[in-house]
Parts: sequence; structure tokens; C-alpha cells
Amino acid sequence: MSDDSLLRKEIRQTRPFPSRREEAFLNLQRSAAVLNQVMTRWFKNAGLTATQYNVLRILRGSHPEALACNAVGERMVTPVPDVTRLLDRLETAGLVTRRRDASDRRVVKVAISDDGLERLASLDEPLSEKMVELLHPLEEDELKDLIRLLERLRDGKS
Repeated sequence: MSDDSLLRKEIRQTRPFPSRREEAFLNLQRSAAVLNQVMTRWFKNAGLTATQYNVLRILRGSHPEALACNAVGERMVTPVPDVTRLLDRLETAGLVTRRRDASDRRVVKVAISDDGLERLASLDEPLSEKMVELLHPLEEDELKDLIRLLERLRDGKS
């Protein structure tokens, strides 16, 4: 284990980590938390939450088709327990529309509105610039390696 670990300095841990796996796991958690804090502030300034943005991105991807509410929940990067309340807020803001499915009235379908499409379009370039800013320390081949390793971790989950 590295004595000059950035993580140990950040969390003010004086003892070495018990294992390389624990150090890696905690580094992963710390990195995700730091990036999430930055992005939470960024989305707040854009008038959305990261979760709302995720839903709008999903719906733009299916546009012009509407999706069942449960299908939206299944596609989310970070699942939430109450998709209905999330959709309520987006509908109140005029960013999505909901309607009952004609063939099965129990199913509610949700679609992105024109305002939602415009909001996302206005965020595309600034968000892309933010991703470049956040990930600038990594070269293209390192990004590919990172993606491959993270996917391998998720694929091997218990």
C-alpha cells in the first residue's frame, strides 16, 4: 500500500489501508462522491437535479415514443425509490407529459415535452464542457481503461 496515498490524506487516515481492495473501494466511493457534489451544484445552477436530468435524457432517447413509468425507472443511472414523485415535479415544470396507455389503462406513459427537449438541448454543450473539465486529467486510453474496469466491476457484482 502506498504511504503517500491521496485518499489517506483527504480523509486524514494515518494508518495504512488493511488491503489494496479496501483502498481501491474507498477511492471509488470518494471519487464518486466528489464528482457527484460537483455535478449536483452544476445541475442546481441549471435548474434541475441530476436525477431529473437523467429522466429527461432517457425520455429524449425514446422520443417520440412514450415510456411506461417503470421503464423509466429501470433505465436510470442511479435508481430512485419514487419515480412517480420525480415525474410529478417534471410534469409540474412542463418538461414531461403523462397519459394513460390506450390499450391498458393501468399503465401510465410518460414523454418528454417540447420544453423538456429545449431544456436538454440548452444543456448539451455546457454539460459536455463540464465533462471535459472534470475528466481532463485522464487521456483517451485511460478513459477507455476506466470504462472497461468499471464495467467489469458491475458485471461481476454479486
